[in-house]
Amino acid sequence: MPDLDAWLPDPTVRTFRCRRADATPDVLWEHARMLRLADTGTLGRLVRWRIPGTDGARRYDELFRTYPFVVLEEGERHLVSGLCGRIWTLARDYPQLDGPDAFRAWEERGTVRVCFAHWVTDDAQLCTEARVKPVDRSSAVRLHALWRVIGRFEPLVATEPLTVATRRAADGR
Repeated sequence: MPDLDAWLPDPTVRTFRCRRADATPDVLWEHARMLRLADTGTLGRLVRWRIPGTDGARRYDELFRTYPFVVLEEGERHLVSGLCGRIWTLARDYPQLDGPDAFRAWEERGTVRVCFAHWVTDDAQLCTEARVKPVDRSSAVRLHALWRVIGRFEPLVATEPLTVATRRAADGR
């Protein structure tokens, strides 16, 4: 399990979900890495809407490794990615971060830092955690307003990839 406190301690928003699969951890991780945006109806559409030009055939693993994301940490069965910017706007104005140090050092006023982690445990649970931390007071106000609107839907869409990947790993597809 990655140590997310090393990347984004004391977040304002934190989500955490896990799903167990009847599969080996390595098989489960491989199925999670193969999952495509189009495989996850609502979440896939939301991602493509928020990141225009993203193809539904794109795998989540690839998505979290390329702009607007930056890989912060990865291991045998985990990946931690981050992005920074104004997540409440419809503009795709995320900065290009040149690595983990740029993510840690990010302090532009009116923005947030967002950290996404995905991993598989030794007992074959696929887990995901997202953390969001505002840089200043104005971004905290905007984040609070955004979360009041979308926060209630998070459990519905955040579980889609976990459910699909664990089912496929168990079925051997």
